[in-house]
Amino acid sequence: MFFQGNGGYNVDVIMCIDATGSMAPIINEVKKNALNLYDMFVEALKNEDKEVAELRVKVIQFRDYICDSEPMKESEFFKLPDQKDGFSAFVNGIEPIGGGDTPENALEAIAKALESSWTRGGGKRRHIIVVFTDAPALQIGARSGSPNYPTNLPKSMADLSAVWAGTKQTENKTFQPRAGRLILFVPKDETWTKFETWPRTVSKFTAGKGCSEIDMATVLDTVAGSFGVQ
Repeated sequence: MFFQGNGGYNVDVIMCIDATGSMAPIINEVKKNALNLYDMFVEALKNEDKEVAELRVKVIQFRDYICDSEPMKESEFFKLPDQKDGFSAFVNGIEPIGGGDTPENALEAIAKALESSWTRGGGKRRHIIVVFTDAPALQIGARSGSPNYPTNLPKSMADLSAVWAGTKQTENKTFQPRAGRLILFVPKDETWTKFETWPRTVSKFTAGKGCSEIDMATVLDTVAGSFGVQ
């Protein structure tokens, strides 16, 4: 059962998916988790006896700004379950190609997510970012010399952290830090372990092929359980 009501939460989920060649062995598992997000989220919320007024999901696929002709691609927000077909079409269109060297522009994907047009509807909200990657992250700004690198992103990890914490606003100012939750399915690398100091973050460090041990349902249970926590 999916609860509807004015007293429920308005929930936005942005999935940042590594679309480089190294993800080929596990991209189908990532896609499956993305496409099953609605059902898993409903189950997690039902277990916590929480209500949701609206659930929207967006996808950002990322690669490398220097090595790839399409380093970043964003979907619109899809309202689930009404716009499930459009969401499925975007997810199924993700192809694992390129990437060049090992580190990828995952931090830019998080920054892009933070500057999205997050929901401001309803009295209670959750702004959730989920990252899937099997690679370390490039330092933010490391590819700023690339012609197609965005000019409006945070210039450093400190700036990115400040946006998450709410001490620095995004351009559209719709992200609400207290509503934010960050879920990481990432390798245990120093570029990712630093996020353990970020508040409202769940890190699922994965062994072997990075995302091969994805347990999205368990993490969503954790997020759902935090809904009553500011």
